[in-house]
Parts: sequence; C-alpha cells; structure tokens
Amino acid sequence: MKIPLIGLERQIRSIKDELNRAVSRVIEESWFVLGGNLERFEKEFAEYCGTKFAVGMASGTDALLLSLKALDVGPGDEVLVPCNTFIGTAEAVTHAGATPVFVDVDPRTYDIDVSEVKPTAKAKAVIPVHLYGQPADMDAIREFAERHDLFVIGDVAQAHGATYKGQKVGSIGDVGCFSFYPTKPLGAMGDGGLVATNEEEVAEKIRQLRNHGRAELNVHLMPGYTSRLDEMQAAILSVKLRHLDEWNSKRREVAGKYDKLLGDLVQVQTPYCIPSAEHVYYLYVVRVSNRDLLRVRLFDFGIETSVHYPTPIHLQPAYRGSCPHQLRNGEKIAKEILSLPMFAELTDEEIMYVSDAVHKSCKL
Repeated sequence: MKIPLIGLERQIRSIKDELNRAVSRVIEESWFVLGGNLERFEKEFAEYCGTKFAVGMASGTDALLLSLKALDVGPGDEVLVPCNTFIGTAEAVTHAGATPVFVDVDPRTYDIDVSEVKPTAKAKAVIPVHLYGQPADMDAIREFAERHDLFVIGDVAQAHGATYKGQKVGSIGDVGCFSFYPTKPLGAMGDGGLVATNEEEVAEKIRQLRNHGRAELNVHLMPGYTSRLDEMQAAILSVKLRHLDEWNSKRREVAGKYDKLLGDLVQVQTPYCIPSAEHVYYLYVVRVSNRDLLRVRLFDFGIETSVHYPTPIHLQPAYRGSCPHQLRNGEKIAKEILSLPMFAELTDEEIMYVSDAVHKSCKL
C-alpha cells in the first residue's frame, strides 16, 4: 500500500465539478485582478472568521509583512517569534525592517511560550503561531501582550477554522494572517494569503499596501507592493470554504483514530490538544526519540512522512548567531517530531495500515 502525506488529489476530485464551474465563470468574465470574486471571498471569509474585515493578498508571508507595515512595526523594533515554525514567520519581520527575537516553545503544544520571556523596550509585537492546526494559548499571550504593550499578530497559516474557547483563532489579536498554500486546510491552486482584522484603519492601509500604496486610480499615498489575491484563486477558495468545516471535522476523526491506535506505544507521543481549543490537524505530528530510523522504516512500508521543521529558525544559516542562548524545547522537539499522513479522505484501512507499520517499526 502507498499512502501519501497529504492526499490533495483526493480532495480536488471530490469537488472537481464545483471548481470547474467557478474557474469557467472567471474565464468568461475575463476580470482577473481585484474584482467581484475577491470581494465576495473576502466578505465570506470575514464572516467565517468572525471579523469585520478580510483582505486577500498574494501569500501568507505577505500577509504577515503587510500587517507589520500597517501597524508601523519596522526599523528599531523587535518582534517575538517562536523558534519552531516555518521561516516565513521570521522573514516577514526581517523584510519589515524589524528584528525577530526567537522564543522557545511549549513542549506540549509546540506553540510560543511567553512564560519566561522578558522583552526589551524595543519589543513592539508578538507573533503566536498556531502550529500544525493547534491554537496557541491565547489568554496567556494576550495578557503578556497587554502587560508589555505589544501588538498580537496571529500566524494562522496552518489553522484555518481552529477555535480557542469558541472563537476562531484568526479573530483573536490585532490581526490574523492566513496562507492559502495548496496543502493548507483551506488551500488555493497556487499561492495566496489574507489578513483578517476588526480594525478598519489597519484593513484599509493593508488594502493600499497590497496595490502599490494606491488609495484611488493614479493616487498613491505610500510606496506599496504588488500583492493581490487574484480572481481565479478567490473563486476557487470560495468553493473550498463551503467544505472547510466538514474537512476539519474529518481530520479530527482521523486524528482520534490515530490517537487510539497509537496510544499503547510508549515510544510514540501523540499530539496534545489543549482542552479549551479545537485543533484542525493540518498535520498529525508525533514525537519519537528515534525519528529518523522510524521514518526510514515507514518509507519501506510505502508510507510518506515529513518533518515540520527539522531545524529551528535561529539555527538556520539565514539567522544563525541571532539568538545568544539555547532554546532547549524547540531544539529537542526538532530532533523528535514526525508528521504522519493526515488528510480528510484517509480511509480506516489506511489509518490501520499506518498504525500497524508504526507498531512493527517500533518493535524492530
């Protein structure tokens, strides 16, 4: 049996007719940038997320960058960033002209841990990352941010639809930044991103920044960017948004089955979910001390796995030397995490096959 890590083609097949109709309409209209499809999707996503505004753009990294710019975070400022996440979180800070300050992560949730952080006077924002689909502890983060007068910029690139105490995570904080990379819980057929916020002034400034700083035709208030979510992707995302809650529910069912089947293995630590949150399991990430060996053995069984992420950002060549001390949890976690196949269309037979393969591999 061959089992992919993310069976995207199965998802696409299940809604192929809906997608074809949406794409055909865009072609017939022949309006491809900043048109009705984007306006409609932004309205739908804001309603889904529980915010007043949503602004689509070219990528999740741009969503972070333009949010930082709109909040006037830049040269001379510091931004707290978890060490164990995709490098795009830190890149956005760097490109805004600010300095990323890497923070260790909670060993259970892998999300940013602010309990031991003492920010300097230069700190202006904190970026909690809802990693793998697990909401960060937003009460602790918001209390910390209020105490130190920091903006809260949520990186929700992996947690579309996840909730914290009944509230969508993208609506908690000053802004929520989403990626629509194809493999994400809500993925486009190409790149895309979005900022969700309740702040009208912030939303308007981001709209201007994404389109060359333009307020109206031939009137540019500031140097801006070319970062627009195109009409084709907006139409595709509108179709997929209608299915997101169902897909997330099925991913949670898959995770529950994995939890039960792998729960008897002392060598494997299954994902933790904080009681006040609803995880969406963008990835199903286990921890094992012999991660690399297990990965090789699962490959022999025909099971695709991955590691998200094998090197903490502060140890990447791009940022090496930026952190003067060891971040123990993040560095230890990076050596043990392993992403098993996870998508809504996984069958019971495939889940059992993966579980059996993990059991057999751990006993070898």
